Amino acid sequence: MPAERLRVVLLWHMHQPMYREPLGGQYLVPWTYLHGIKDYSDMAAHLENQSAAAAVVNFSPVLLEQLDDYCRQLEAYLAGRGELRDPLLAALGAEALPGDAAIRRKLVEACLMLQRQRMVEPFEPFRLLVEMADWMLARPGAAGYIDTQFLADLLVWYHMAWLGETVRRGEPRVVNLMHKARGYTPDDRRRLLTVIHGVLKDIVPRYGALARGSRIELSLNAYAHPILPLLLDFNAAREAQPDLPLPASDRYPDGEVRARWHIEQGKQVFQAAFGVPPIGCWPSEGAVSDAAVSLLSQNGLRWAATGQGVLHHSLDVESASSDVLHRAYRLEGSDLALFFRDDELSDLVGFRYKDWHADDAVADLVNRLAGIAEAQAEPGRVVTIALDGENAWEHYPNNGYFFLSALYRALSHDARFELTTFGRCLEDSAVKVRSLPRLTAGSWVYGDLTTWIGSPDKNRAWDMLVDAKNACQEALDARRFDAQQRARVERQLGVCEGSDWFWWPGDYNPEAVVAQFEHLYRLQLQGLYELIGTTPPGYLDTPFSHGKAEAQGGAMRPGN
Repeated sequence: MPAERLRVVLLWHMHQPMYREPLGGQYLVPWTYLHGIKDYSDMAAHLENQSAAAAVVNFSPVLLEQLDDYCRQLEAYLAGRGELRDPLLAALGAEALPGDAAIRRKLVEACLMLQRQRMVEPFEPFRLLVEMADWMLARPGAAGYIDTQFLADLLVWYHMAWLGETVRRGEPRVVNLMHKARGYTPDDRRRLLTVIHGVLKDIVPRYGALARGSRIELSLNAYAHPILPLLLDFNAAREAQPDLPLPASDRYPDGEVRARWHIEQGKQVFQAAFGVPPIGCWPSEGAVSDAAVSLLSQNGLRWAATGQGVLHHSLDVESASSDVLHRAYRLEGSDLALFFRDDELSDLVGFRYKDWHADDAVADLVNRLAGIAEAQAEPGRVVTIALDGENAWEHYPNNGYFFLSALYRALSHDARFELTTFGRCLEDSAVKVRSLPRLTAGSWVYGDLTTWIGSPDKNRAWDMLVDAKNACQEALDARRFDAQQRARVERQLGVCEGSDWFWWPGDYNPEAVVAQFEHLYRLQLQGLYELIGTTPPGYLDTPFSHGKAEAQGGAMRPGN
């Protein structure tokens, strides 16, 4: 009798927090559309190009909303009916570039925000522009000599460097622009803007088509990517770290109500985008607890995935054998199946293989999976490889083009493996779902929640949110808000409850990035106060002491 194939699930998580200014609608940083034209596009293309491949693709609803907003902006702008609310995108499409020296300097600085080894060095004309920009910005007064043609060429090359490798290879308009190399005209910039619009508007339909063709399974997390266990109970953080300092506030007010709102709102956004309800989720940052799993189950979800460390803590073991880790579980009293990420394999893809030759990296991963397959004592194993579907690839040559192509080809054509999805696993009679007596609250990072709570700055960020939530509730109770106003307030509160505002504070992240995200968080809080007609507290104008807080945990992302 032939040996059972090892089930392998690749889960790619797509997320960007809300970068849009809450009242005016201006985008403060461009990461949503840049990752859209690079990573979300390329990741769809690799799945389209490998007919035997399968994967789970997780979209945060707040990302889906922003992608839709960019598409609407671009459609209106290209039809001559509106303005672009992203300064960098607006500059690319402008007939006449701004003449103000300070604005030009900011645009040049923005065009230097990328991974240089992989996204600048391969393109000689772009490398020259970047070297010139570095030279000018380093010398007082020199930036005043930035002329229109230099800025135009820099804008075009920046956006072409951010395009997905499959777009650069397959879109004739881009091929021609890259061949031209310099001297770009307003018509050239408009042409590139049209390409960007086309790429962005096709993202959701492409993934929807892949799902309808049973090539992928789509999943979601709660609306604005909140850490559900912490909304429900700050003390959940002490299940894995008993001595962890917590915020001054003893709890998040109406946490269960807010957690339910995020799940229900997320499902609505997901269904509006893809036309079908989700059956599973990668909870924000893989953060789970008994209470969070119960809420997900009550909302009709069939599975959730989380980190290996959560299983270790829940079983009270230092490490788990393959027979323990590579299994489906169900928390006692819940209908939700749980799958646990293989940290070693996932981190190899996310952090290590970027410096390997693609064939060597894929061969190494296949050998590791083969070792797991050969050691199978019982049938029904499921290996979960889960990571961001966006942040790793700018550190790979060619945006991971060769690695991902080889990975899908190898895993989908090797008789030892079955590249599959969690939904299919639950329909497979050979996959026996084991009972899990208890679940220790945690996430994919270290198996705990210290990346989002426990340090002075993180705890202060939570206390600021508690103040805002209390003010919000007081205003909603005391004043007359119509249904539309109330919905807008609740959505803005949801944005403020997102996980990213708590990830970055701490001394283990770059100070400039910490400052940027803290600024975004404070703007979102200020927007909430303005929506409810309440004067924001003065402390929103006082930044944290960056780099001075004692960090209790956390992990640095490979980019944003």
